[in-house]
Amino acid sequence: MRRLGRAIFCVLALGGALWWALVFAGGWVRSATLGELPPGPVAALDLPLFVLASALAAAGVRWAAAVAAPWTAFVAVGMAVYASVTGLAGWGAVAMICAAACVIPAAFLVWMGRVPTEWLLRGPFRFRSSRLPGTAAVLGSTLAQLVVFWGLFLGVLPWIILWCEVRWGLHVDAPGWLRFLGAAVFLAASALGVWSAVTMSVAGHGTPLPQSMARELVVTGPYRWVRNPMAVAGVAQGAAVGIMLGSWMTVAYAVCGALLWNAAIRPHEEADLSERFGESFERYRRSVACWWPRRPSDRSQP
Repeated sequence: MRRLGRAIFCVLALGGALWWALVFAGGWVRSATLGELPPGPVAALDLPLFVLASALAAAGVRWAAAVAAPWTAFVAVGMAVYASVTGLAGWGAVAMICAAACVIPAAFLVWMGRVPTEWLLRGPFRFRSSRLPGTAAVLGSTLAQLVVFWGLFLGVLPWIILWCEVRWGLHVDAPGWLRFLGAAVFLAASALGVWSAVTMSVAGHGTPLPQSMARELVVTGPYRWVRNPMAVAGVAQGAAVGIMLGSWMTVAYAVCGALLWNAAIRPHEEADLSERFGESFERYRRSVACWWPRRPSDRSQP
């Protein structure tokens, strides 16, 4: 895994060097990514702290990764603020956010040989079986979670992303029919999300949150067709909101959320399920797909 981290740093170093070459060549790249920022002073900091540090990290110098990662995160925040205040350098903000999303896990890979995703599941997000006293309490808690999380992740954040997209000069108008398609997908995905949540509450006696997980293995309802119907519904909802808003950045946000959940959360969740339910869950995992629904079989039953 350290080789993967070094490979990522290699790509970042080459990409950064190419970008600066294009910036000093003038033209569209400079204005689209730096706006009115003077390239000289910015390069005096970025070339050693990002390009050179990434190259050294790619060569196996571990301390260089500890230089490149925080600097990239700092620049990503700074470029996002600059683009939001001035309306300039929107592509620069996007590029640095993408670079930060790559350099941070790459730094962990170089230093630790892995990304400590278990850190995301500490405190209130640690896996615990539900202790709610009855079905009514579980359903009430589940409904409250849906209201809060849907309001935040499908309401507040997409509108913030849309505002940034427009302010940064990156918005592209979408045809009206596409928005109707997004609405149809959103309604279908929301129905799947509610169905999945209710099934987990009634059959599993638990909620979607890790701090109050199902006490029983749920293999009925939509869980007969796909192991993670709520994740499928959430990703589809996020993409549908982006389509309805005509926001490609919101669609990208939904896709990145799916990738993050699949790589960082799902392995821990399935390890916990395997520990609690043993062969019943292993048989279920072998029989039912993770993301793509397929015809259920009797083998999915524990």
